[in-house]
Amino acid sequence: MGWEGVDERFARMVAEANLDQAPERRRVRDAFRDIQLGIDHCLFKAQYSGIKMEESYEVNSRGLEIFTKSWLPENCKIKGLVCFCHGYGDTCTFFFEGISKKLASVGYGVFAMDYPGFGLSEGLHGYIPSFDSLVDDVIECFSKIKENPDYQGLPSFLFGQSMGGAVALKVHFKQPHSWDGAILVAPMCKMADDVVPPWPVQQILICIAKILPREKLVPQKDLAEMAFKDIKKREQCLYNVIAYKDKPRLRTAVEMLRTTQEIERRLEEISLPLIILHGEADIVTDPSVSKALYEKTSSLDKKLRLYKDAYHSILEGESDEMIFKVLDDIISWLEEHCCRRAN
Repeated sequence: MGWEGVDERFARMVAEANLDQAPERRRVRDAFRDIQLGIDHCLFKAQYSGIKMEESYEVNSRGLEIFTKSWLPENCKIKGLVCFCHGYGDTCTFFFEGISKKLASVGYGVFAMDYPGFGLSEGLHGYIPSFDSLVDDVIECFSKIKENPDYQGLPSFLFGQSMGGAVALKVHFKQPHSWDGAILVAPMCKMADDVVPPWPVQQILICIAKILPREKLVPQKDLAEMAFKDIKKREQCLYNVIAYKDKPRLRTAVEMLRTTQEIERRLEEISLPLIILHGEADIVTDPSVSKALYEKTSSLDKKLRLYKDAYHSILEGESDEMIFKVLDDIISWLEEHCCRRAN
C-alpha cells in the first residue's frame, strides 16, 4: 500500500486480515496503535498533558461485548461530560483521539464507544440490523456513565458526527429531557444526492435486503475522496485500519436511509440546546438539511456554523487552521453552556 512509516509486514497483515469479526479487528488495531498515533496530522501532533485515558470492554444487555474509551482531565475539576457518537466510516480510536484530548485538556470528561459491528466492538463488521437497537446500545452505555456518583450533577452533552449525528438525535428522541445539549458535526439528517442511489435502485435494494441483509451490494463512491478536502489527510484515512471501508451491507444501507427519512420528518421535535457545524461544500451529508434542522427545531437555544468551501470531515480533513477553528467553536459553545448551567 506504500504507507509512510509502515513496513511490508504490517501492510500485508492489513491486506490479508478478515475484519468481519472483532477478534481480528482488535489484533490489527493492537499492531497499528503506535503507528496510528505517530502520523503527521495536526490532531496527533498536538501535545496535551494531564489526561487520564482508559479503555474497557463490557458485555451489554443484548450480550454484545462493547468497546468504550474515556479521556479525563487529571489536574482540574471536570466541567461536564461529552459523549461521542462516531460516524459510519469511523471508530472512536483514531482521529477522535486528538479531538478528545483537546476537549479533556480544557476540562471535559470525554466518553466514546464503538457501535456493535464497528471498531473494536463485537458484531459483524459494518452491519446494522436495526438502527433503533444501535441507539439503545448507545443509551445503555452512556446512561451507566452518567449514573456514576463521581459525575452526578455535571452537565452532559451529546457529540455526534455524520452518522453519529443521527444517532445523537435518535438518543434525544428517546431521552428528550436527559441531555443538556448536543454538538452535531455534519449530521446525517439526509444523505446527499451524490451518495444515495436513484429511487428505482433503492427499491430493488430494499427488496433484496430482506433476503440477503448482510451482502455488500450497495454501490458507493470513494467516501474519503468526497469527505476529505486535504489530499494528505485523505490518504491518512488508510491508517484507521479497522474502520469499515467496504461497500455498505444491504440492511445497513436500508436502516440508514430510513433513519434519515425519520429525522427529516421529526425535526420540529428536537428541543435541546444545540450547535450544528457543517461544511458548505459537503457532498456526503446535505448541508441544506442542517439549515432546515436549525430553522425547524423547536429549541430556542441553537447555533448554526457553516464553513465556506469546507467538505464533510471538517474536524479531520481540512487545513490545520480550519480544524482548530471548528474545535474552538465547539469548546466556546461548551464553555457557554456549562457556565449557564452553573449559574
